[in-house]
Amino acid sequence: MPATSTAPSDRRVTGTRTRKALLVLIVVLCGVTLALGYANKARCAGPPYDSAGRSLAFDALKNRDVCYSDIQFLWLGRGIDEHVFPYVHGGITAGGQLFGGTVEYPVLTGVLMWAGAIGAHDDAAYLAHSALLLAGFGLITAWMLGWLSGVRALLWSLGPPLVLYAFHNWDLPVVATTVGAVFVMAAGRGGLRTRSVIAAVLLGIGVCLKLYPGLLVAPLALYVLVGGADGRELPASVRGRYDVRGALAAVAAAVATTVAINLPFAVAGARGWWASFTFQSDRAVDITTNSIWYWGLRPLFADTPSAQASFQHVVDIASPLLVILGCLLALALGWHRFRREGSYPWIAVGGAMLCAFLLLHKVDSPQYMLWLLPFFVLVRVPWPVVTVYLLADLSLGIGLFRYFDALQRGNGHATGLEQLVWFGVWGRAACLVILFVLFTVRRPAVTTAAWSREPAASVT
Repeated sequence: MPATSTAPSDRRVTGTRTRKALLVLIVVLCGVTLALGYANKARCAGPPYDSAGRSLAFDALKNRDVCYSDIQFLWLGRGIDEHVFPYVHGGITAGGQLFGGTVEYPVLTGVLMWAGAIGAHDDAAYLAHSALLLAGFGLITAWMLGWLSGVRALLWSLGPPLVLYAFHNWDLPVVATTVGAVFVMAAGRGGLRTRSVIAAVLLGIGVCLKLYPGLLVAPLALYVLVGGADGRELPASVRGRYDVRGALAAVAAAVATTVAINLPFAVAGARGWWASFTFQSDRAVDITTNSIWYWGLRPLFADTPSAQASFQHVVDIASPLLVILGCLLALALGWHRFRREGSYPWIAVGGAMLCAFLLLHKVDSPQYMLWLLPFFVLVRVPWPVVTVYLLADLSLGIGLFRYFDALQRGNGHATGLEQLVWFGVWGRAACLVILFVLFTVRRPAVTTAAWSREPAASVT
């Protein structure tokens, strides 16, 4: 009997089933990792409680057992335990203390913090409710990354950062909006202008969660300006090479979304709304900031009040200035690549701008790793660089809290643990410099047409 050949339609069906099975696997494994992340944080929470609903074990275990989370910590001190709606009745004292429900994050994160406390009367319940609220964003991120990049999305679903940081702070929603913007550009239907406006709205929502998605608005607009990949999506009505109207529409959509979300809070409680920005602006560069400024520049100043005040002043000027210059450099390198290749690499440029921010901002909290991790999936970053960054992040994410515990207890392990923190800070910093360069030259790992029967739009 002659051998039978597989028809193209059969191969297509088989390939579709395989891809769907991979997507299911990616999401399920993400769920398992999220459960491990919650179990890790929950070790710090539970009875007995004090009169304010704080777990008595929290202070003893949070650093020693590396189960600290901002979620559990901020049960007290921001009006969350009193179920005060954020910002409206709040403010900040002359000494920098927030009160009346104001929190130090943008408004949508403040609302999520308030929503997680509904029905909770202690920090353990608050952690559990918040984890349930946040987990969905982690799962949808896994699905979108799987759709966009296939098996590379396992780096998100199985990566140690998800265990360490998924429920450390309220970062999963903002990651979901950022990845969602890429997803819309790659998978959405309609013309480039329509997709870019929707993506810009998602980025605007992200700004109201944690600010950093605003970095991607400029490269997105430049991508629209040049007509998408190789200029293939320039509207017929555009005369010349550039779609200025489309680019401005994307920027306007992001700005309008941000303003529309913030405006009700600014009107209802201007003092409380503005206090969140004041808090972050006035934040001192100290041992909790994990930045190159603290570990690199601070030792050059004498340990006196006047010298340390000078140090803070220098950082307050140099940090934002260098972040802006780094972002402008990334945009310029992206434009140079467009002139050479015909497409503006907006995803990669956005990743490079994020690297500049993480490296040069005065605060580099460990959970910011979740912001960067999707770019390891979306751009073809070499695996050795990814591995080194993950090792440095583990060193910081674990070593930092063990170091705090050793300092608190005054035992002899502080010096060795300080070396772990040192490696984490400088290892991540070195990788961020390398990643900044790589993001501007590497090709994306977004496979737009591979997951649908009809070709999807191109995205760079």
